[in-house]
Amino acid sequence: QVQLVESGGGLVQPGGSLRLSCTASGFTLNDYAIGWFRRAPGKEREGVSCISNRDSSTYYADSVKGRFTISRDNAENTVYLQMNSLKPEDTAVYYCAAQAAFHTVQNMCVMTYSFKNYWGQGTQVTVSS
Repeated sequence: QVQLVESGGGLVQPGGSLRLSCTASGFTLNDYAIGWFRRAPGKEREGVSCISNRDSSTYYADSVKGRFTISRDNAENTVYLQMNSLKPEDTAVYYCAAQAAFHTVQNMCVMTYSFKNYWGQGTQVTVSS
């Protein structure tokens, strides 16, 4: 079965950390650029961070720059999002997506509603004291 599965979400206090995982089954993740997107209640989908499969270039939204780190482990067929110094405004459902054809990872992340080959089901991240 071809799918992306996110894990690692949960409840964390402000200033805390979480690491999200996005694992592919049925296809090779390294054939795709991978992005993390989030959707908070009442807000539009936001591209958080994306990583290329061509040159490992990365993009981060200004809201997470310096706090989040995206990485990929091709042997594990997994992409990670390390989230540090979490804030209440980071609360959202986080989704990963795979995109085969893209111009730049910035384009992939900013064009949140452009075609993505695969989406995961999402994992909830709640930052609250």
